[in-house]
Amino acid sequence: MARGIIAAIRAQAADAHPHEACGLLLGRAGKVVQIRPCANVAPDPARHFEIDPAALIAAYRAQRAGAEQVLGYYHSHPTGDAMPSPTDAAMAARDGRIWAICGGETVSWWRDGANGFEVLFTREDEG
Repeated sequence: MARGIIAAIRAQAADAHPHEACGLLLGRAGKVVQIRPCANVAPDPARHFEIDPAALIAAYRAQRAGAEQVLGYYHSHPTGDAMPSPTDAAMAARDGRIWAICGGETVSWWRDGANGFEVLFTREDEG
């Protein structure tokens, strides 16, 4: 993961508070090199997130044209932990994508695997 990714996710989460921040994790060869903040179009953005479909479509089109790949997604839990919620588990596609979840100062990283979320790592710093 490129330096500054965790700090950028935390900053966006703080800016979006009390709503959930959300966006895309972009990169190459499995390495996240940037985030792309997206509008949260969920009907209740304080409790749920839904990435703007237009932003997702644009990212996949750019990927096909040679831009960074969509490796996964990130969002925040403004009043919760950096753990997948029951809603996150229900929304998950089981497609192997990476999910980063920010709760407070912690950003946890998960793989959306065939058997549910598998923890990759948790960070409170860039180290």
